Amino acid sequence: MKNRRRELIGGRALKGAAIIVLTASLAACSGGGGGLFGGGNGGGWFSGLFGDDREAKPIEDYTAEQIFARAEYDLENGNEKEAAELFGEVERVYPYTDIAKRGLVMQAYAYHKAGEYELARASAQRFLDFYPGDKEAPYAQYLLAISYYDQIEDVGRDQGLTFQALQALRDVIELYPNTEYARSAILKFDLAYDHLAAKEMEIGRYYLKRKHYAASTNRFRVVVEEFQTTTQTPEALYRLIEAYLSLGLTDEAQTAGAILGHNFQSTQWYEDGYALLAKNGLKPTQSGNNWLSAIYRQMIKGEWL
Repeated sequence: MKNRRRELIGGRALKGAAIIVLTASLAACSGGGGGLFGGGNGGGWFSGLFGDDREAKPIEDYTAEQIFARAEYDLENGNEKEAAELFGEVERVYPYTDIAKRGLVMQAYAYHKAGEYELARASAQRFLDFYPGDKEAPYAQYLLAISYYDQIEDVGRDQGLTFQALQALRDVIELYPNTEYARSAILKFDLAYDHLAAKEMEIGRYYLKRKHYAASTNRFRVVVEEFQTTTQTPEALYRLIEAYLSLGLTDEAQTAGAILGHNFQSTQWYEDGYALLAKNGLKPTQSGNNWLSAIYRQMIKGEWL
């Protein structure tokens, strides 16, 4: 993704005058300012470019390459919000140009880097609305997705953004399956999915600790049935053994142990589950006819996990 950013702000168009502008602006950046590009005797961001007072002029008097170059400089030097504003100015002052199009997707990137996730999403969505078939559309879609993903809160917080991140990441995977962004989105999708399962586990443990066994089993069941591929599943099966033993439901407890042993025998959760069942004179084996037994039968047929 860094390579794509370098392409967007690098050597495809910013040559000649733009490079001169950037060099001159670097020398002038320590001077005082009167707005974005100047104003008054204090000069401005492009102060010193021509060696006289012509820098104190409206932004509209600068070329698209000049504005883009200054935005690039700010982005590289930690002024992401200012860079985002300038990338937006390229589109405003020079609409429907190739450099304005690149400015819009770079605005989304700059806002994301600044932690302005809602603004990043707005810019990325605007790019997708106007240029859905552009070769930079996969990157814009990816920026939109990670603007949700990077906002995912701690496990203890509301998970609404996690669901939105999952949907946005799924869009990247399905719409642009053969891109580098899809590969990255798959990894982030799995992590976000695990995050949701972790939330269910947290609530389940809360209920279990307070001996609300029925409520806790409902949460652990969600993990086993809906989040089978996450790292939370082994613990969920162990917690089901705990909860079902407390409820006196030995068939369910033993079957949970059987599933745990079949799929996660090398884990500490299985060792603890086996010991807990043995303490109660039981074994990890499929028993009875319940929802876990149905999963066990699927597992034996190779239809689970």
